[in-house]
Amino acid sequence: MLDLSQLRSFVTVEQMGSFTLAAERLGLGQSTVSQHIQRLENSLGRRLLERDTHKVVLTGDGEALLSHARAILSIEGQVQSLFKGGSLRGRLRLGVSEDFVTSQLPAVLEDFVRSHPSVDLELTVALSGVLYEMQDAGAIDLVLAKRRLGDEHGKLVYREPLVWLARDPEHILASGPLPLIAFPPPSVTRAIALEALGRHGVAWRIVCTCGSLSGLTAAARAGMGVLVQPRSMAPSGLKEIAPARLPALEDVEFVLVPRKGADQALVAALSDDILRKVRGLRSA
Repeated sequence: MLDLSQLRSFVTVEQMGSFTLAAERLGLGQSTVSQHIQRLENSLGRRLLERDTHKVVLTGDGEALLSHARAILSIEGQVQSLFKGGSLRGRLRLGVSEDFVTSQLPAVLEDFVRSHPSVDLELTVALSGVLYEMQDAGAIDLVLAKRRLGDEHGKLVYREPLVWLARDPEHILASGPLPLIAFPPPSVTRAIALEALGRHGVAWRIVCTCGSLSGLTAAARAGMGVLVQPRSMAPSGLKEIAPARLPALEDVEFVLVPRKGADQALVAALSDDILRKVRGLRSA
């Protein structure tokens, strides 16, 4: 029989990429998590994790175990929910901004979904402005998205600097009017970038517009132009342009915005989980 505590430690270490962060997430000592992994490896007779000075990664056997470990823990959560009084039930419609999805969302949502199997979580991914419009129309219960400085709408999760990014900054900056790669309106980052360029009289032109960050990233990696993103979400293969070369960009804030009339217990549970997980990831 596989031990559930050992499987939970294994899945959490994979999520966090660190024994220390996994221990903090689980409320255990780091030595306890290490013992869980060692005992799990011994019981299976396979090495599941490779450890180095920077990050913990799965071995081939670890990859093979991961989906089964998640399934086992999911079943355990369903059984616990079935017999536990007062467990959360119902539907919760979550809207998340496009750029956040590609960077941090899986680690944020995985535990919530597993811990609350009776909650039907519906996810919508879109631009921040579009999500707010959908929420105003009653289509989304909780939004995790960006807001501009000075906007008091929502509960602050964290603040992030925006940066200019390009595959080859020197080539791009020497190419005449600044070629921009941007989300379509009502994008927060697009508005901030255009306002900064306008204030400093920098000529610009839009060379690529796409509602998907993967599409924008592909265009930037192809050398088409400059992309603006939160620094921690900068795609690989792009270089940050030195601050003196282009106008400074204001920071953005990621916030949680609940809809009036939504199920407050569900909203509070997911909001608390998101706040704890995101702040934990950023303090790593």
